[in-house]
Amino acid sequence: MRGIPLPVIHPEFMLEPVLDDLGAGREAIGLGRPRGKGLDARHGTVLSLEDISVSFDGFKALDALDLYIALGELRCIIGPNGAGKTTLMDVITGKTRPTTGSAWFGDTLDLTRMSEVQIAQAGIGRKFQKPTVFEALTVHENLELALKTDKSVWASLAARLDDSQRQRIDEVLATLRLLPMAHRQAGLLSHGQKQFLEIGMLLVQEPRLLLLDEPVAGMTDAETEFTAELFKGLAGKHSLMVVEHDMGFVGSIADHVTVLHQGSVLAQGSLAQVQEDYRVIEVYLGR
Repeated sequence: MRGIPLPVIHPEFMLEPVLDDLGAGREAIGLGRPRGKGLDARHGTVLSLEDISVSFDGFKALDALDLYIALGELRCIIGPNGAGKTTLMDVITGKTRPTTGSAWFGDTLDLTRMSEVQIAQAGIGRKFQKPTVFEALTVHENLELALKTDKSVWASLAARLDDSQRQRIDEVLATLRLLPMAHRQAGLLSHGQKQFLEIGMLLVQEPRLLLLDEPVAGMTDAETEFTAELFKGLAGKHSLMVVEHDMGFVGSIADHVTVLHQGSVLAQGSLAQVQEDYRVIEVYLGR
């Protein structure tokens, strides 16, 4: 077996354990494996962060941060540049390990002990500010790749969509108003449409918690308005954490807002409440 050259596969496509010499499987390094039991969130909280601190060479990017997000909640996170918003999402997704503190997904999953892959498979999806789609593939093919299926090399080569998978993709395309573009090359989409496609690539994975980083940056007014409608429609079925600077957009979607400053929670409440907080005005809104 050692003398047979193996095909070179980009890590993004190695979505299941690969057997080494027919021995033990290595940990998967991508999405795709079906999850085990459903998320245990009997107390109604999908995310619990307590006393989270992250230090980089003595600089505290997060400082004793506490954050709780309820099942089905749409939470907006705002704050000035350098407040710790990106580091917060890095901790939740396992990209960055906290120096101190605890992070729980539901009641039983300790995020600090899970890999990025395990966290994604457990049901946390993240969308970055810049859309990352496969531009050479069609819209439909992008969603096919994102489906929760066996992504081992041989399974992928022989893969065929079943009726339920086709229906799921069509439902997501219709929700995102991309059905007429299903067979269009993703690279030909507008910036806003690429943003919607990437959201669709998360939705077909059926996440319980969506992390969305400045989702309306660069969008037209009409696209921004549709995104607000979309997020309000997703809330309840999913929990959403939206990091955004567009206060008009935040005001159109958020029931609850958390303001970060210097790595800590500065204020929380409705948008009206935080807008009236003199500390928030001083460090963020007043600028």
